[in-house]
Amino acid sequence: MIRPLILGGTLDAGRLARALAAAGIDGRYSYAGRTQAPAAQPLPTRIGGFGGVAGLVDYLEREGISHLIDATHPFAASMSAHAAAAAEIARVPLIALERAPWTPGRGDRWQSVPDMAGAARALGLEGRRVFLAIGRQHVADFAVAPRHHYLLRLVDAPDGPLPLPDATVILGRGPFTVEDDRALMVEHGIDIVVAKNAGGDGARAKLDAARALGLPVIMIDRPALPPRRLTESVDEVLAWLGHGADRGV
Repeated sequence: MIRPLILGGTLDAGRLARALAAAGIDGRYSYAGRTQAPAAQPLPTRIGGFGGVAGLVDYLEREGISHLIDATHPFAASMSAHAAAAAEIARVPLIALERAPWTPGRGDRWQSVPDMAGAARALGLEGRRVFLAIGRQHVADFAVAPRHHYLLRLVDAPDGPLPLPDATVILGRGPFTVEDDRALMVEHGIDIVVAKNAGGDGARAKLDAARALGLPVIMIDRPALPPRRLTESVDEVLAWLGHGADRGV
């Protein structure tokens, strides 16, 4: 029996869930639970952590999961590491549905940095107006640079005070258009953008808007992830499932 589990939360994961449902595949979908109102999926859905590697192994075995698909965000390093470890222990084949990273094009003014700390340092000593387009998980990493004004666009309102003394929060759920992001940056007087190299089309608008406005971008490199089979294609995942009747795929 083919019963895949999608570790989701991305636009690509949603596309895959719809493809599985359309193909009549008895899949499962999992959200990490970081947003208050996640998008509905056409598959049975669970929300929340598994409790580490052991908890994920237990779920795979209890639910009869035949294949594991890591379609989490490229920066969800802990979850990807847990998925790789759990798949090996449970002897469940694993594939990662992962967008290719962005690369700079003509007119882009990107500075690559290895991590959040590097991005905070790269902002420099002079106060700037920063579009901090990194989500809410790593906002505290920029508390070491309180001299800047930060614009944050979040899916959910913060639970409490932000660790940044000078910040503006707007709420919104992507994908966003280049026109909207350009207008947002102009309205808030943004002079630099900080972004994670997520890849894909859904979050690219801010980069195209920055290029159009001639703004520099501090681009945070992806974290190191465990080796695993990779694809950018939903169709390839479906083909993989179709040829994966034995659990040694």
